[in-house]
Amino acid sequence: MDKAAKIQGLATLLVRKRIVEAADAVSLVEQARTSKRNFISLLLEQEYVSGKALQQMLGDEYGIATLDLDSVALDEIADEYRNESLIRKHHALPLYVQHGVLLVAVDDPVNISALEDFQFNLGRRTEAVLVEHDKLAKAIDKLLDTGFDDIDLGDISDDELAGMEVQDTEAQDDDATDDSDDAPIVIYINKLLMDAIRKGASDLHFEPYEKRYRVRFRIDGILHEVASPPISMSGRLAARLKVMASLDIAERRVPQDGRIKLRISRSKSIDFRVSTLPTLWGEKVVMRILDSSSAQLGIDLLGYEQAQKELFINALNQPQGMILVTGPTGSGKTVSLYTGLNILNTEERNIATAEDPVEINLSGINQVQINTRAGLDFSSALRAFLRQDPDVVMVGEIRDLETAEIAIKASQTGHLVLSTLHTNSAAETLTRLLNMGVPAYNIASSVTLVIAQRLARRLCPKCKRPHDLPPHALLSEGFTQDEIDQGLDIFEAVGCDDCTGGYKGRVGIYEVMPMSDDIARLIVEGGNSLQIADQMQIEGVHNLRQSALNKVKQGVTSLVEASRVTSF
Repeated sequence: MDKAAKIQGLATLLVRKRIVEAADAVSLVEQARTSKRNFISLLLEQEYVSGKALQQMLGDEYGIATLDLDSVALDEIADEYRNESLIRKHHALPLYVQHGVLLVAVDDPVNISALEDFQFNLGRRTEAVLVEHDKLAKAIDKLLDTGFDDIDLGDISDDELAGMEVQDTEAQDDDATDDSDDAPIVIYINKLLMDAIRKGASDLHFEPYEKRYRVRFRIDGILHEVASPPISMSGRLAARLKVMASLDIAERRVPQDGRIKLRISRSKSIDFRVSTLPTLWGEKVVMRILDSSSAQLGIDLLGYEQAQKELFINALNQPQGMILVTGPTGSGKTVSLYTGLNILNTEERNIATAEDPVEINLSGINQVQINTRAGLDFSSALRAFLRQDPDVVMVGEIRDLETAEIAIKASQTGHLVLSTLHTNSAAETLTRLLNMGVPAYNIASSVTLVIAQRLARRLCPKCKRPHDLPPHALLSEGFTQDEIDQGLDIFEAVGCDDCTGGYKGRVGIYEVMPMSDDIARLIVEGGNSLQIADQMQIEGVHNLRQSALNKVKQGVTSLVEASRVTSF
């Protein structure tokens, strides 16, 4: 089929205007479809055109008036027009009535369904006005009060912090809010939680010791001490956190697990997973921030190289088989699995997951929380799934032979199975299954793709600087002589007010191994992980170290960071 025939609407216009090549337009349309993201967002993100230029071009082409949203007072938009479901669904914003017509801000002139929906639900004639995509997204977030960027702890009063609501808990700490002795604890903890959200932390650690108390945030995979309250507050801090998580405050001898849903604004709540642990000097409490936005990441944002991404997408498009994601705790396996599930999550598929714990709720997917005390483990959940007419099954982790055998049988009987193991590399994943007792022929016939991964910190784009290293040092790190001769632009971390130690955010490092005929033959013949790894190199599959060095060459991360996450 001709490439131009595969694209339509806005993409066709961009090709005709020679802003985007036909092949690139096809790729963008496919990316938008698989990642369920806005086409215009991808277009601007990859810098094919600026937002202002796109707005002007579309306005001229379709004869639609343009408007600068900065000139609109959002707080004057009538409440009757603030229909959140419609605004989110169509990425469009009703503004105000002019000459009896409701003006609706859109960034896509072919978004006719938005005008029809607003007209039907609001009972007014509608007319489109064209605005810039980024400004529209910010205006929607500001109007619906869902963003964190404008939250400043200094602007929040103690009364507001003390009054922040804990939702969906069986017990409410009314006394803590009203009692003057406990109110400072409530305010202090809420400030820490807000600060952790603003800094992008993934975990909070509250740690008592003999003579001091320490609070640490894990930011981009590294723990940083952020506070040291008096040791005398240890018991009250732990008690407050346990009350928020609906845990037994009288039980201090055994670990407990719970969850907190904290309402931080009119329409935004954040979930935390809470774990307590009795230590020598008191209870340590660790909280994990469960960020549902990470589950909506498109595959292009995770760090896959183009060839690796194609292998992953191809495996997801298979009607059956097994995709295994492997790596240590905190290596991003959950996000990779959720990204794959989001791509598969269509009306035509029945998807079921067994997780321990269920960290992020995904609409349209049947998620099961493992409860071993009640007899609901991975293997029993998986057996139940197979009686529920599934198309796709995700098992949080393959921990034993029984679960492995059921998962493999499912993959061989017309189901696509996704799961994880804790191994260091793709090759070791296959030998781990062998060591569990899974027959070699079952592994060779059922596993379609193995992904080993790590998370490396991204260099801050504002302060990173070139790092000169002698050729012998580059050779010892794994670069080839040809790469050195061609010239390498390597950067190192510096540090500025906009980042943490020279790094900001993280990127995935991947080893994506498809099950080839030669690798399948090696498994059946009893080959070990070293032999499988050698065959991967022959087939051109990059291992974790090689993938990390690619990120160094691209200026995404530093050589020090690449060595930190792949030096095993």
